[in-house]
Amino acid sequence: MPASSTPAPPRSRPIQPSQGGVPPKDRLPRGGGGEGGDGNPEHGKGPREALHRFRSVLTIGILSDQILFVVLAVLFFARKGSTHLDLRTLHQVSDWVPIHLPAILYLNTLVLILSSATMERARWHIFREIDVLEEWLGLGTPALTASRRWLAASATLGGLFLAGQWQAWRVLTAQGIGFGQETTPAAYFFYLMTGLHALHLVAGLGAVLFCLAALGFLSRVETRQIAIDGAAWFWHAMGLTWLVLFAILRLGQ
Repeated sequence: MPASSTPAPPRSRPIQPSQGGVPPKDRLPRGGGGEGGDGNPEHGKGPREALHRFRSVLTIGILSDQILFVVLAVLFFARKGSTHLDLRTLHQVSDWVPIHLPAILYLNTLVLILSSATMERARWHIFREIDVLEEWLGLGTPALTASRRWLAASATLGGLFLAGQWQAWRVLTAQGIGFGQETTPAAYFFYLMTGLHALHLVAGLGAVLFCLAALGFLSRVETRQIAIDGAAWFWHAMGLTWLVLFAILRLGQ
C-alpha cells in the first residue's frame, strides 16, 4: 500500500501592525508598567527600564538642585532672626523690615497649581495604554494629539506665571523696593528667591516647548513618553518648590 503523505500546512504571512494585527510582545512599548521591559530576557532592557533609568537620573538632578533652595531658606531664617547691639540703648535690635507681598503672587500660585494639573494630564494621556497601543498599531495618534493639547495649556499657564512674577517685581520697584536700589534684607531675599525660581521655571518651560516641537519628530512612542515624563517631573518639582518658597516669604512678613 503506498504511503500517504500529509500536505504541509500553508505558511501564513506575518501580520503587520498597520493592518490591525497583534503586536509582538518583544517590541510593545510598556511605558511605566509591565514586567520585564521589552520582554527580551537576553538583554533585560526595554522601554520600562529606559524610563526608570531616566527618572533616576532626573530625580538625582532635581534633588541636587533643591539644595540651593534649602540653603537660601536657612539663610533667610538666620538673617530674619539675627540681631545686633544698639549702642544707644544697649539692647539687641533687628534690622529686618518686612515687605508687603504683592497680591498678584496669590494669583500666580493658583496659576502654577493649574499648570501642574494640565501637565499631569498630558503625562497621563501619553501613558494611556489603549491610546498608546492604537498609535503603535498605526491606527491613529490619540495619545500624541491629547498630550499636545495639555502641554500647550501648561506652557500657556507657565508663561502667565512668569508674566505675573514680573508684574510683582514691578509693583515692588514702584514702591521703591528694588533689587538694585537700597533695599532691606527681606526685599533682597524676596528678589533672590523668586528670581532663581523664575530661572528654573524658564528652563521647565523650555522643556515643555521642546516636547511640543519635537513630538512630531519622535517616531518611537516610548521616546515621547520619556520626553513628556521628564518635563512633567521637573515641572511638578518647580511647582512644589514655589509653594514652599511662597510659604517662607509669607512667614517673613
